[in-house]
Amino acid sequence: MTFYFTGIRSFPKLWKSNPYLGLGPGHSSLSLFLKDCYGIKNQEKWFSLKTVSPQNTKAMNLLVAKARYVRKKDEGSSKQVSADSPHMFAAGAAKKRSQMNPPSKEHVLPPVKNIFQLPTKPLNSEEWDKLKEDFKEKANFENWIISQMIKCHSSVDVAKSVLAWVAAKNNGIVGYDLLVRYLYLCVFHKQTSEIIDVYEIMKARYKRLESGAYTLLIRGLIHTDRWREALLLLEDIKKVMIPSKKNYNDCIQGALFHQDVNVAWNLYQELLGHDIVPMLETLKAFFDFGKDMKGDQYSNKLQDILLYLRNNQLYPGESFAHSIKTWFESGQCLGCGKTVESIHLSSEEYEFLKEKIMRDVIDGGDQYKKTTPQELKRFQNFVKYHPPFDIVIDGLNVAKMFPKARESQVLLDVVSQLAKQNLQVLVLGRKHMLKQNSRWRKDDMEKVQKQASFFFADNISEDDPFLLYATLHSGDHCKFITKDLMRDHKACLPDAKTQRLFFKWQQGHQLAIVSRHPGSKVTFQHILIYDTVVQTTGDSWHIPYDDDVVERYSYEVPTKWLCLHRKT
Repeated sequence: MTFYFTGIRSFPKLWKSNPYLGLGPGHSSLSLFLKDCYGIKNQEKWFSLKTVSPQNTKAMNLLVAKARYVRKKDEGSSKQVSADSPHMFAAGAAKKRSQMNPPSKEHVLPPVKNIFQLPTKPLNSEEWDKLKEDFKEKANFENWIISQMIKCHSSVDVAKSVLAWVAAKNNGIVGYDLLVRYLYLCVFHKQTSEIIDVYEIMKARYKRLESGAYTLLIRGLIHTDRWREALLLLEDIKKVMIPSKKNYNDCIQGALFHQDVNVAWNLYQELLGHDIVPMLETLKAFFDFGKDMKGDQYSNKLQDILLYLRNNQLYPGESFAHSIKTWFESGQCLGCGKTVESIHLSSEEYEFLKEKIMRDVIDGGDQYKKTTPQELKRFQNFVKYHPPFDIVIDGLNVAKMFPKARESQVLLDVVSQLAKQNLQVLVLGRKHMLKQNSRWRKDDMEKVQKQASFFFADNISEDDPFLLYATLHSGDHCKFITKDLMRDHKACLPDAKTQRLFFKWQQGHQLAIVSRHPGSKVTFQHILIYDTVVQTTGDSWHIPYDDDVVERYSYEVPTKWLCLHRKT
């Protein structure tokens, strides 16, 4: 099976040395499609995209036409959110938001200076005796000094001199804790002969070990010619508990390192059978091994892994994406022209999700005790007798997006912008918003009510159940505006499938405000129009992956893609 890459542009950060290979007609260089996918125009440049026709075309025009940078400097509260800020669901966006409001440094304590210098060469017994006397306040000097060596990754020879000193004073016996700490250093430095020596001592002295020692021995033995004994240790762990994903990872990597594919794959299947999510480096190891494998049997295994990534909404990191790229590489680029999957749910998925949210989020859950059944019923009747909405706004949430601005003015600016698009807008508010004060002016609120439908809940009520209900009840075309990322509501859903559908629906329906100029322009961030999961059409794969330097939270998605296409 042969695959080739699609794309028309090289990526400078990775794989700079890609040679210019033999290409198809009309192409001048081999390239890997690794592209930032923020702008709609860029998305259409790289993919042939089919968009779903919304019920209100003007609403769609609003969603895709507003993402442009506001260059003119303004005063006061006019530019409190930058238009070039990352998409609210983009990898690293939460980290960047947190950096905009760094924690106060007033209470940061100065760093403690390390006044103790660890030995850099082995010491004899007299020298260790002297050092122990200098640190006689340490209750267990031997374990303490080894722990300091672990922190500094001291050499094995220095640590070994500690063990020799202890053994000389205790008739050749070294305690369990000290052995485990020494083993850690041996594993870190990959000193295989020392690992085997410690293994023999522990095997002879102890019938059972604690999980930390098993983990270290497994990790140390897999790189030796006695690697199969790591599998025996794994069996010992199984007698008392389910091994960790790290234990499985090490044994799988050891099996692949020693060319035993069957053992590695059986362990992988066993891991999945325990409903354990494998480490990404475990999956990467299969691709690293596969670059030298021929034949469909192993290729089918790797495609099973890609489907696992897709079904569990897992994303490879940069180095993992490189491994996948290496496995697929063939040397020709003709352009795939494939359509990636839409972010929109099918009608069946939408109805399934709507039913689940109504039952598990809106009608149930202790977190909504503040919202009375009577008020929820009043709201349901309100929605029932109004036409479907195009936009549902969390009024209080939106009004507080710009702290320096008057809240009623912010809400008025947003609603006025949407009303110009002839959209049916619902604003969810609280009753206190109708009381005149410096933050909520009566004339502003009267203007808002002339341009949108309004539902004022009790001041102690939760807004989110109303927001979700109105949006879902209005139909799949309806969007909502709030800066709340809905993580609590996703957690209320009963299973991974429903949570994945909710996040997909959320990405395709939640609008974010990028910037605001008081009394005039409000700019909205575009909504993603494709689903960010591992995708395949049979002869092509599109794989979102993470930059190694990006810290991505679970509610964010990667912004870079690997595009691969089967050669026919």
